[in-house]
Amino acid sequence: MSVRAAILGLLAQRPRHGYELHEAFEALVGGRAVWDLKPAQVYTTLQRLEEAGLVVRTAVRRVGGPDQHVFALTEAGRAELDRWYAEGVHSSHQRDEVFLKIVLALGDEAADAEAVIRAQRATLYRDLHELTTHRSEAAHLTQAMLLDKAIMHIEADLRWLEMADARLHEMRRHAVPVLPERRRGRPRAEAGDR
Repeated sequence: MSVRAAILGLLAQRPRHGYELHEAFEALVGGRAVWDLKPAQVYTTLQRLEEAGLVVRTAVRRVGGPDQHVFALTEAGRAELDRWYAEGVHSSHQRDEVFLKIVLALGDEAADAEAVIRAQRATLYRDLHELTTHRSEAAHLTQAMLLDKAIMHIEADLRWLEMADARLHEMRRHAVPVLPERRRGRPRAEAGDR
């Protein structure tokens, strides 16, 4: 929903064509390094928004090249945007690939859970360094705020890894949840069922 809502939000500011929307989105988030939105995704989203009656083409500009369709927000689009502003965003932190790697490595004799944690920690420190560099170069406060949030998430993930590392011994003592094997095929008929 976020790209769709972002396009609606940018159109609430003023009517724009697809390329302008792409450029405005990149300026808002701080460029491709932060959030790589493909131009094709902007045009596909605009088409879907138009089909849903949330945006409308208001004009066609020609600037020495192909036609540029200008889009504007409809009343239904404004209502959809207002709903998005009013709703909270659910966290998706429970679907975590790092957690899966660690827990599966604990149940796999050929895997090393400590090595999984070390590799993840190294990756996060590289990501943290890159984000901190981008943060110091941020052109606008809004971009800095987005980078601050990403940095804080990485710092929280690093703290969680420290906790997981400290609990590995204890986690090894508790069996990784495994469902019992199920028999395949048809159940055998009992003597009285024949």
